[in-house]
Amino acid sequence: MRDLFDLPFDSDDDADAPAVTAQQEPARRVLSVTEVTSEVRRLLETAFAEVWVEGEISNCRPWTTGHVYFTLKDPSAQLKAVMWKSAARFVKFTLEDGLQVVARGRLAVYEPKGEYQLVCDQIEPKGLGALQLALEQLKTRLQSEGLLDPARKRPLPTLPRKIGIVTSIDGAALRDIIKVLARRYPNAHLVIAPTRVQGDGAAADIAKALANIGRVEGVDVVIVGRGGGSIEDLWAFNEEAVARAIVRCPVPVISAVGHEVDVTLADLVADLRAPTPSAAAEVVVAAKNEFVAHIDATEDRLRSAALRCVRDAQHRLQRIEGRSAFAGYPDRIALRGRHVAELLGDLQQAGRNALARRTRTYQGLRARLDALDIRRLMARVQKSLAQADARLDAGMATRYHAADASLRALAARLDALSPLSVLGRGYAVCRDAARQSIVIDANTVETGAAVRVTLHRGELACVVTGRTLATQRALES
Repeated sequence: MRDLFDLPFDSDDDADAPAVTAQQEPARRVLSVTEVTSEVRRLLETAFAEVWVEGEISNCRPWTTGHVYFTLKDPSAQLKAVMWKSAARFVKFTLEDGLQVVARGRLAVYEPKGEYQLVCDQIEPKGLGALQLALEQLKTRLQSEGLLDPARKRPLPTLPRKIGIVTSIDGAALRDIIKVLARRYPNAHLVIAPTRVQGDGAAADIAKALANIGRVEGVDVVIVGRGGGSIEDLWAFNEEAVARAIVRCPVPVISAVGHEVDVTLADLVADLRAPTPSAAAEVVVAAKNEFVAHIDATEDRLRSAALRCVRDAQHRLQRIEGRSAFAGYPDRIALRGRHVAELLGDLQQAGRNALARRTRTYQGLRARLDALDIRRLMARVQKSLAQADARLDAGMATRYHAADASLRALAARLDALSPLSVLGRGYAVCRDAARQSIVIDANTVETGAAVRVTLHRGELACVVTGRTLATQRALES
């Protein structure tokens, strides 16, 4: 293709030269959307591997999975952000719209939507510490529920019999409480629920200890606390679990956390706040001291009033004794008193006599009733039945032995007369072939007849081959 304008002074050599062509275009590189997005993600994640971003939270949406999605914005732009559950669980305060924060994280691209976002690893409020912000948010929520209302606070018992203590078993707070109570209230019964008071999981341990000590029968008041420390050391007493455990405790709770300048959420929801553990012990026994002082003052007033009444009565008596109309009245009163004593003696004697008569009547009726008592009658019948049963058993035993002896004698005689016994001594019984009759005479059997011979053991089938005839006399000889 020729240039737009021909050169006016072309030489002949130029005329013979080949035409000049336009610069050849490079080959196009066509990328897919995925390739472009992947390249952008690589560049962003490489260039912004760690970045701090300041902005205002909006569109904050915590998910049930624990992830938190929100947007960071300023007057000119906005940036989508996400904090995964693994990082969100370490945030002490609640992320909410309108909160100005500084977030640390990395830029990442969400390829399915082609959006870039800030993946936050750490987030903190701007200008106000995370712990302090979390505490303020929790205070606001509990205040809206009425848990910080002074009208909800319960009065301490006047004379607590059992005092519960929730603190570390190795801390100085426990020793201070015991020392004060031993000096000021030695007859108090202490119930100690040891627990951790700082570190991860300490809030759950304190809440569990409060629940356990609240179930102990007879506990009247509970002291929960520890010694002083930094805000991080005391933070377990700013946790929501501890605050709600104090509210749920069925008896009044005294919070004694740290020193006088330390104020925790537990102090605000407790029924009474003590500046130190020792002061908490003093508060518990202060009601007892006031009660004892009130009793002493009342006793003094009663004694003074009684003495004043006695003195007034004596004065009136003296004035009455001085009147003429009452002359000799002590003697008359003495006579009346003697008469009253005599009447009283007669009345007592008459009462004793009546009681003796009633006692004798009762004893007679009791004896008659005992004679007719069904239990005694049944005892006699049972005794008679037992004796008759014993006689019956003895008679039955005698009859049994006699019958047994007679049976044994008859068995012996029967055994002696038994044909089997005779056969056992070598004799035999000869029957005809049909076993219908016993052969006792050789004359009744013909030669060649079949007979059966029964022995002591077994039987023989025989044929008569010969016979010997004998007379009765020969046999007898």
